[in-house]
Amino acid sequence: MVDNSNVNNLLKMASDKDEIKIHYICFLQKQILMIGLSLVIPVYNEEENITKLHHEIVETCRGKYNFEIIIVDDGSSDRTAEIAKGLSPVKFIQFRKNFGQTAAFDAGIKAAKYDLIVTMDGDGQNDPGDIPKMLEYLERNDLDIVSGWRKNRKDKLMKRFVSRVANRLRKVMVHDGIHDSGCSLKVYKKECFDNITLYGEMHRFIPAMLKIKGFSVGEVVVNHRNRQGGITKYNWRRTFKGFIDMLSVWFWNKYAVRPLHLLGVLGLLFLIAGFVSTLATLYIYFIRIDLSNTVWPLLTVFLIITGILLLVLGLISDMLSKSYYETTKDSSYSVKEVVENE
Repeated sequence: MVDNSNVNNLLKMASDKDEIKIHYICFLQKQILMIGLSLVIPVYNEEENITKLHHEIVETCRGKYNFEIIIVDDGSSDRTAEIAKGLSPVKFIQFRKNFGQTAAFDAGIKAAKYDLIVTMDGDGQNDPGDIPKMLEYLERNDLDIVSGWRKNRKDKLMKRFVSRVANRLRKVMVHDGIHDSGCSLKVYKKECFDNITLYGEMHRFIPAMLKIKGFSVGEVVVNHRNRQGGITKYNWRRTFKGFIDMLSVWFWNKYAVRPLHLLGVLGLLFLIAGFVSTLATLYIYFIRIDLSNTVWPLLTVFLIITGILLLVLGLISDMLSKSYYETTKDSSYSVKEVVENE
């Protein structure tokens, strides 16, 4: 990479008549000043879509940005890998088997070299033409993440219904401030992923996880297109996996640094209920009612044991939480900038 100060020095040294040199140096300077984008695209059996999508991305980015296209093949069984390897420019990553879209995003993000990361699906339903307005929105509002909102979706009725239900639950549980967490077309500052590793079906909740860390999130309405080739990878299993991961994000948001506040309170509530149940059992015993014909003894034992277990689990979780933050790069806070004036 050419240093910007060196370019300016060369411009001063160039004579007025040396137009070719001046134009070339100006070109280099323009290349330096252009935004750098790493486009991460996971693909799984998308042989019919990958070439067209790659062409659209190149047409959108060439001459406007410094960019790299990172295609992550998630164990495709068709000709996707063969086709992707023949594209240019491309950085190609191939999994040994199908590990899932989240793992593919994680591998691509870790391989990115530029300061801005654009993620999108490999099925061609996301429109690369939306990238410039998303970048402009991120810059204008000084955001860390901009998520696409497929306001007019082109999916089947059942898929749209399930997504709407999931979005309602997400709004209640994780409060990420966006309408469409399932849209893969997103722009991130690379620093967002300094201390995050993705797993499960967590790619849907990246904005939520980052918002927990204090990163700013915005949203832009984007174009959503019909699938032109191949078959959808959506199924009911992904729905259930997504719901379980949503519970994980909810717990991480509320109680990651204080799990005892949740489990300890629940444990105390069960113990109080167990104490009340004990009094009721003793009362029934003293008025000479046969306890074998009532549920009170079993209820008392259940409530007390459950309360003790929840308290112990809360204490263990609290110790594990402290150990996690002490032994990993992750922290319970994030710093935007440090200014030191002398």
